[in-house]
Amino acid sequence: MRIGEAAAAAGTTPRALRFYEQRGLLPAPVRTASGQREYGPGEVARVRVIRDLLSLGLTVEDLRECADRLHLLTEDPPPRCGSVAHGSVGAGASGVVGRRLAALDAEIGRLAALRESLARRAAGD
Repeated sequence: MRIGEAAAAAGTTPRALRFYEQRGLLPAPVRTASGQREYGPGEVARVRVIRDLLSLGLTVEDLRECADRLHLLTEDPPPRCGSVAHGSVGAGASGVVGRRLAALDAEIGRLAALRESLARRAAGD
């Protein structure tokens, strides 16, 4: 399928597919004789995984660290992030996830402290 069809099937835009390709999250697709990108179901599934991970708070840079293993998350069922069933899949993925969880925990702590300060000030303490 062409880029527009693949983007629609993955729930994104052609621009996003080109961006993922430029950032190394999506391998360069096969090209037609006229130079147009051709995508298959595997690439569409990978883009869905990328979008899911980004929606969970991971960044493009986070995903670049484990881009060579993203295809494993298209398996049904996908392996657990901490799993080592696929060699070193878990090691890199759990490092990325662990760092993101730590960042979220720190942000939650910061926001909780900010809320507490604001509540005290509003109560006149």
